[in-house]
Amino acid sequence: MTEDKKPGFWGRLFGEKPQPKSDAEEAMERATEHPRGEEEALAALREQRSAPTPEATPEPEDSRDAAPPEMQAEWLEEGHPNPPEHEPPTPTDVTAPLERPDALDDKNLPDPEQVTPQQTEPVATTSPDESAKPQNWLQRLSAGLKRSSDNLSSSIGAIFTKRKLDDATLQDLEDTLIAADLGIDTAMAITEKLRSDKFDKDVSTEDVRAVLAAEVEATLGPVAIPLTIDGTEKPFVILMVGVNGSGKTTTIGKLTAKLKTEGKSVLLAAGDTFRAAAVEQLQVWGQRNDVEVMTRPTGADASGLAFDAVAKAQDTGTDVVIIDTAGRLQNRVELMDELEKIIRVIRKRDPDAPHATLLTLDATTGQNALNQVEIFGQKAGVTGLVMTKLDGTARGGILVAIARKFKLPIHFIGVGESIGDLEPFKATDFARAIAGKE
Repeated sequence: MTEDKKPGFWGRLFGEKPQPKSDAEEAMERATEHPRGEEEALAALREQRSAPTPEATPEPEDSRDAAPPEMQAEWLEEGHPNPPEHEPPTPTDVTAPLERPDALDDKNLPDPEQVTPQQTEPVATTSPDESAKPQNWLQRLSAGLKRSSDNLSSSIGAIFTKRKLDDATLQDLEDTLIAADLGIDTAMAITEKLRSDKFDKDVSTEDVRAVLAAEVEATLGPVAIPLTIDGTEKPFVILMVGVNGSGKTTTIGKLTAKLKTEGKSVLLAAGDTFRAAAVEQLQVWGQRNDVEVMTRPTGADASGLAFDAVAKAQDTGTDVVIIDTAGRLQNRVELMDELEKIIRVIRKRDPDAPHATLLTLDATTGQNALNQVEIFGQKAGVTGLVMTKLDGTARGGILVAIARKFKLPIHFIGVGESIGDLEPFKATDFARAIAGKE
């Protein structure tokens, strides 16, 4: 101990003599030392107290009651059993000159290793926020389709507010459903169901949502078919097609992760040889999934790469080959012809390949997705669909219109960019989510 312990706040105010202090107390004092300096602070305090005041404040009988709780605590903490005999200054007298710094200087704090267990206090633990818990697939799907369901619910609610079900109401409802991209056939089926059951009666939005969910499920149920990898075909060749930006490469990465989880070996072929960025993106997915990615220089023949990938998989006994292709608009004839060439070349190595041709559809394109299904179906022989980006649109109903018109299997849907945001399509979950039913 090198110097005496200086009096605390009340000690300095009422003339308490200095007391010896320990090394730990010296360290804590340095850590909390006022930036303006002790002498300057005391001088400011004396000057304020010597200034004349308009009216004298009567001294309370019990100064402990007059002092704020924090001042009482400081007094008792300094070792005084009794409260001060004089009224302490009001907060406005002392706050400004004696305000402590917001942060402590870590270098002046005691060494944590030298602090005994008696000096430490238990840290209170709190349970994690419920909202931080991972969501299951149905919750993520409902959140992804929220824009679509909210759009439908608000429109339906505006139609059926204090109105009986009549022809005008049914016509408004049909227009709303068509505008939500559910398709004319689906819209008519829903309105006819309501006409037969509820005509000229009061109808709530909940009644309409229930009919909507039932009709959507009836339409999607027959096409909700999982992708089945035929073990007798080795390798099982999957060709991914779709327009630019529809999510082909991302879908390949997510699908590869699922196949690896099932214990299957996978080989990827970066067939979008026109874009170096597409090749690099697929290579990143290959690294994440620990699978090989076959590539060729930019501008190389994509059909030759596809042929080599199938040949290598046959030689090595790989279970699945997934071939990425360049994004192409369905109205570009020369690009669609090139896609047909890739298929012809693959069949020189395996006459039954590709065993699955998956078309990725961006849900935000709305009605244009119908044209994509039609053209790619004609040129590439699409066998199944993957709907992506359902979380970024209020037009998720387009999947219902596609299912009713083409009746192609819907294998997967995606509602995000994470590796787990691609799930097998389930009609019941989708129907309830888009209708806004819990």
